[in-house]
Amino acid sequence: MSEERIIPDAAEFASAASRATVLWTNVLQSLLVAVVVLWVLDIPRQVFNLSFYTEQMLTVCLGLTLALAFIADTSRPRNWSDWAAVIVSLALCGYIAARYEQLTLATAFLPVDGTIISAILIALIMEASRRTNGWGFVSMIAAMAVYVYISPHLHGDFQTRYVSPERMISYLGLDINGAIGAILHVAVVVVIPFTILGQVLARTGGADFFADVSMSAMGRFRGGAAKIAVVGSALFGMISGSAVSNVLAVGIVTIPTMTKSGFSPYRSAAIEAVGSTGGQLMPPVMGAAAFIMAEFLQVPYGAVCVAAAIPAILYYACLFFHVDLEAAKHKIGAAQIADAANVSEVLKSGWHFIVPIVFLVFALMYPDLTMLTPEKAAIVATGILIVLAMIFGYRGKRLGILDVLKAIMETGRVSLDIILIGAAAGVMVGIMSISGLAFSMTIQLLTLAHGNVFVLLLLIAALAFVLGIGLPTVSVYILTATLLAPALVKLGVTPMAAHMFVMYNGILSMITPPVAFAAYAAANIARTDGWNTGWIACVVGWSTFILPFLFVLTPSLLMDGSWIEIVLNFSRVTFGIWLGTTAAVGFALARLNVTGRLIYGAISLTVVLPPEAFPGAIYINAAGLTAAIVVLALDWTRLRALRKSEAPA
Repeated sequence: MSEERIIPDAAEFASAASRATVLWTNVLQSLLVAVVVLWVLDIPRQVFNLSFYTEQMLTVCLGLTLALAFIADTSRPRNWSDWAAVIVSLALCGYIAARYEQLTLATAFLPVDGTIISAILIALIMEASRRTNGWGFVSMIAAMAVYVYISPHLHGDFQTRYVSPERMISYLGLDINGAIGAILHVAVVVVIPFTILGQVLARTGGADFFADVSMSAMGRFRGGAAKIAVVGSALFGMISGSAVSNVLAVGIVTIPTMTKSGFSPYRSAAIEAVGSTGGQLMPPVMGAAAFIMAEFLQVPYGAVCVAAAIPAILYYACLFFHVDLEAAKHKIGAAQIADAANVSEVLKSGWHFIVPIVFLVFALMYPDLTMLTPEKAAIVATGILIVLAMIFGYRGKRLGILDVLKAIMETGRVSLDIILIGAAAGVMVGIMSISGLAFSMTIQLLTLAHGNVFVLLLLIAALAFVLGIGLPTVSVYILTATLLAPALVKLGVTPMAAHMFVMYNGILSMITPPVAFAAYAAANIARTDGWNTGWIACVVGWSTFILPFLFVLTPSLLMDGSWIEIVLNFSRVTFGIWLGTTAAVGFALARLNVTGRLIYGAISLTVVLPPEAFPGAIYINAAGLTAAIVVLALDWTRLRALRKSEAPA
């Protein structure tokens, strides 16, 4: 044997390290998903008669997630420090889980070992969060930690109580109101089962089915390619709940199709970005923020879905109006799709994808009848989907057990950022709770608003926009729900409306420059720049900027009121949004000049104005509706006269 074969070269070492990384990544992903599924199905207690604290299970999952974060980071090659972090993460969280009861009982006495363990755990969480989600959220938490040690020396409403560093660290690491708390519980126990459902649905052909339904239903209408994008994004977003994932799954097909039909690349990318962002608002699954909202409000998740239904419909109605009017303005016809199947054929071949979704919606709406929690309903729906997909397949393909297992295992990696955000958010909420910072912020906002709800809404919308720059939607929601929503509740806004308000303003970061994650993802597919795409997306999704104000001031838009109120206000706002979209596009019954756009825009504002805004607002609504009818009638008469004059004798 030659000398050079005795000593392996650098390439062989690199190859061996890569194989080890892939192996351990798969092992950690599988363990994370297995622990969650076994816990949700209550297997340890039912089968093995073993009982654990929920926090013990969360600590185990956190340890697996931290370890996964340090070796799944593909931005740079792994080195000895990454593997050391993996070992420390697993050993530390394993130790906390094994001795959880003794550690928490001793926390009040600030033992040295508990403080050291908490400090290491917090450092690991911050570093893992920085690697997966960037500096934004971590920097904000660090700034809060610094502020709570400056604020005791301030005066008035800016002052918070002093907490010793030892007590702060122990509280954040081991208390149930810290890192291992309610937000991490939602991220692990609730979000992962729904992520499993989304992964399996995509892998078994569900994304293709939704795309086919959209194409067959909308492709033959004017602007059909864009309408396919709207419907497809809404359908897929119901399950995925992630804006960027929605863009990547649906936009890869819809954006080129829109461009070929006649929409500009910028417009195509913007439409897809807005449509995909709405998936976080679309029941039944929505995004992870909706599950955390249910936890904050202490209401069933089904109640959040019911409240979110009308705002989500209005959001997509505005987008649908936009693409329809844009297509009419530029004379863009049906989508050019070869061999497009009709709706009945698509439904006949993919009906089995609808069954688990219907089951899930029923289970979420009527938990008392099914006796299922949301997370258990998601697991059962996934089981139904797997069985039906393996029996019937789609487009002539049937997946095997290995394909399904790969989809389930991949959930561990897909859920990585959400779990780390949950742990980091627990640290942030713990800082605000133990220091009184959240209460201080509420007092400051109320002072600035001078007790005026509308002024407070404007302040919170601006703050939510600033806080949302560079942060994922879940981080923005947790931040704004903790800091800003309590001030709205203090002024009489219902808790549901207050939290919906901050969540809607939080998702604006997905389409609003300078960051605009969804817009940049769509721009990458369309081969355009994200900056201009983001600004066009703001015009396309203009209703997102006003909808939160409408449903805060008109509770019936959140299903809080009589059916007559709900129907009348929904119809009025829908019509008002159509009027506003004509102004944004520059086309109503025909092209509009600048004066026409201003007229339609002004009338739109009078129509959507909440009747509850101030005494006499309902008369402005009536005047606006009358003006809209008159203007439309005049435009219709003018258009008919023009067509007659242009018609051949």
